[in-house]
Amino acid sequence: MGVNKTLRGHKLLMIMPWDQPDEFIEKIKAEFPGLQVVAYRQQEWDQTWAPFPDEEWKDVTVLLTFTVLPTPEQAPKLEYVQLMSAGANHVLDLPIFKDTDTSFSTANGVHGPQISEWIIGTYLAFQHRFPQYHEKQKEGRWDRSDLNLIDDAVQKTIGILGYGSIGRQTAQGHLVDTPGLGDPDGIYPSKWFSGSSTADLHAFLASGLDILVIATPLTPSTEHLLSAAEFELLAADGRKGRTFVSNIARGPVVSTPDIIHALKAGLIRGAALDVTDPEPLPDGHGLWNTENVIITPHVSGASTRYNERVLSILEYNLERLSEDRELVNKVNKKEGY
Repeated sequence: MGVNKTLRGHKLLMIMPWDQPDEFIEKIKAEFPGLQVVAYRQQEWDQTWAPFPDEEWKDVTVLLTFTVLPTPEQAPKLEYVQLMSAGANHVLDLPIFKDTDTSFSTANGVHGPQISEWIIGTYLAFQHRFPQYHEKQKEGRWDRSDLNLIDDAVQKTIGILGYGSIGRQTAQGHLVDTPGLGDPDGIYPSKWFSGSSTADLHAFLASGLDILVIATPLTPSTEHLLSAAEFELLAADGRKGRTFVSNIARGPVVSTPDIIHALKAGLIRGAALDVTDPEPLPDGHGLWNTENVIITPHVSGASTRYNERVLSILEYNLERLSEDRELVNKVNKKEGY
């Protein structure tokens, strides 16, 4: 450790589902002339996929990856892993994470604009019955019989469960039209809830929500955070059929059987799910045919600028590594995010 401005002796291995970013590689080689850089394009979303000889791992000190990770024995010199995902739940049980001092950082911050657009877009599509009108369009039918069912978003209350970068950008996009990204000072919420107990969660859910955005990380403590009792609470005291649930976090944060029941029983108004449990959602699964739900295949974070934003985090952390400073977006190994 210590200051090493050129990153002499370091090797960066980049494993990406995109073509090699030659311009970026040239830039960081100029910035850190001692850094060796090797890049591979990942062809499969598989933790065991590796299109290179095992020997490639032995002197890697920095790794950029989505899901491909070595064992501690394969990469004994690995110091820092830059994940290309906002969540770290897929690495928590791996020996390279839990049994070593290797630092892991997430891509937290790269998803805010596009996911907030997905949240707002799917809600508005639901409110204005775009899925139903699309079906009528395919049938070639001009049918205006649903006009009395269309409700706009004026004076609706949005509750954001997990006020990180995605939640803060959603708050800004939903409530105001201002420059910049997110809500770094936390000025937008009209009411705050905090705490990790069931009572704390229930106080938040009982606060009269028209839209519930789930943006919390998946950890052992958040698995099935929303189950039957929580959906019943959303419908309590005359609120049945009021709340629209949007999940862009991870599928297991929500109990699938319980949200299906909540939709069928009219406990909630509808749902937009970019993540499911199980995932991928199997053909013929009951959730596909449940009414009042919009399902997308874990694509809310997709953007043509995704790679650019991830590489910016990597470059910034390489700079901090060269200066022997704490990495940004570092995963707390105790908390799991």
